[in-house]
Amino acid sequence: MKNTNEWITRSSGILLPISSLPSKYGIGSFGEAARNWVDFLHAAKQSYWQILPLSPTGFGDSPYQSFSAFAGNPYFIELDELEKEGLLCSSDYSNIKWCESKSKVDYATLYYNREKVLRKAFLNFKDTGNLNDFIEKHSWLEDYGLFMVIKELNSGKSWTQWADHLRNRHSFEVMQLEKEKAEDIRFYAFVQYKFYSQWKALRAYAREKGVQIIGDIPIYVSMDSADVWAAPELYQLDETNTPVEVSGCPPDSFAAGGQLWGNPLYDWDKMAKTEYKWWIERFNKNFELYDVIRLDHFRGLESYFAIPYGDETAERGIWKTGPGKSFIDAIKQNIPEAKIIAEDLGYLTDEVYELLKYSGYPGMKITQYAFDNREAGDYLPFTYGQNSVVYPGTHDNDTLRGWVETAPEECVNEALLYTAAGSKKDLVNAMIRLTYQTASSVAIIPMQDWLGLGSNARMNTPSTVGGTNWQWRITEKDLNPKLAKRIAEITSTYRRAARNEAG
Repeated sequence: MKNTNEWITRSSGILLPISSLPSKYGIGSFGEAARNWVDFLHAAKQSYWQILPLSPTGFGDSPYQSFSAFAGNPYFIELDELEKEGLLCSSDYSNIKWCESKSKVDYATLYYNREKVLRKAFLNFKDTGNLNDFIEKHSWLEDYGLFMVIKELNSGKSWTQWADHLRNRHSFEVMQLEKEKAEDIRFYAFVQYKFYSQWKALRAYAREKGVQIIGDIPIYVSMDSADVWAAPELYQLDETNTPVEVSGCPPDSFAAGGQLWGNPLYDWDKMAKTEYKWWIERFNKNFELYDVIRLDHFRGLESYFAIPYGDETAERGIWKTGPGKSFIDAIKQNIPEAKIIAEDLGYLTDEVYELLKYSGYPGMKITQYAFDNREAGDYLPFTYGQNSVVYPGTHDNDTLRGWVETAPEECVNEALLYTAAGSKKDLVNAMIRLTYQTASSVAIIPMQDWLGLGSNARMNTPSTVGGTNWQWRITEKDLNPKLAKRIAEITSTYRRAARNEAG
């Protein structure tokens, strides 16, 4: 396929979530370690840093189940930076045992401690003018802050379990709470102000180093979110604001019962009547954060899988028509310069391929799938067109080493034959090189694969909750000059080196 996007040139990047960065405080953040990571990318001649959603994590600690489609994760705020600003003392946070292991995120510890520390910073905050300007610019903050305050009053329960008068965003009682809890609501605005300020500084640093950020927009929002609570009319809910059907994917060879995500489904007809106003606002907000956006579950725009609410599996789900070309037209008319990658994986039809072609967006290719007989579709690398982004696997796949160790023997043997790798031990590097060799304009390698890590470093296993999902982290020693040099050499060999790098 012809390359229809001027921005997508032959280049490469590394996938590493913010949460996976090194840190003394339990989870990756926007501080010095993040800048060191950008320096590593620069030394490795990478053009892109791809991350996962920056949203607050919700059910199952997943960034794809967030309390807001617009808010940022407060865990990513660098505490040392707040101390430099005089908002914290070292004793406010440095004596807390944030994690048992540097290689894993301990979300329970973060949940019970991080907000307490941020509230101390809020009490010391005096720069009210800039915060007021921030609040005025971000209209979503009002709903989000109020939602979080009421959620806190209800011991963290989902808003669907609140008293009836609190489930209605525009009830008299909610309006009264908004006045009574103004300072608590302002705290949540302060947290977002610090999140956005620190991220803006980190992104500027990345730009100085010639590194662009690829962000991620989940197609769906969580039922337990400010978005659904404040505007239930945009979703397929009944008169009690209970979902009629929910999201997921049909059964396949990876999941016999299908994938039951459980997100509420959009009322696309109502959204179309507003010319997709909510979506345009969402894209504009995200383009303030990222240079390029990966649009999750693109195929759901052509048709989406609807599962009866209350079902325990996805087996009774059916396909329903999505917004299609009218959605693409709205994005192009309102954000003509949008740089979007379409996550077009999964069960695809001719209609989905047609919509992808109509959009002009680059799709995604997975080299693991080329040799996995459990995955339908043609993923052999020689078929990849330029207008695509290629990965050995994404955050939802096993690592390359994990795949080599657990995939059916006939699949691994086919990969050995195709890559001419001498042994299974050599196959990980051979698969990385194969990914780089393809015609796809952009190649993105998960950091776990550069480190040659096994399944214990897997980021997420779809259709599972808890366990070790979303916990993996790197350590400072992983970011060594020897590895950066190796990546740079391979990147240059396959003509993907960042253009601003002289050597």
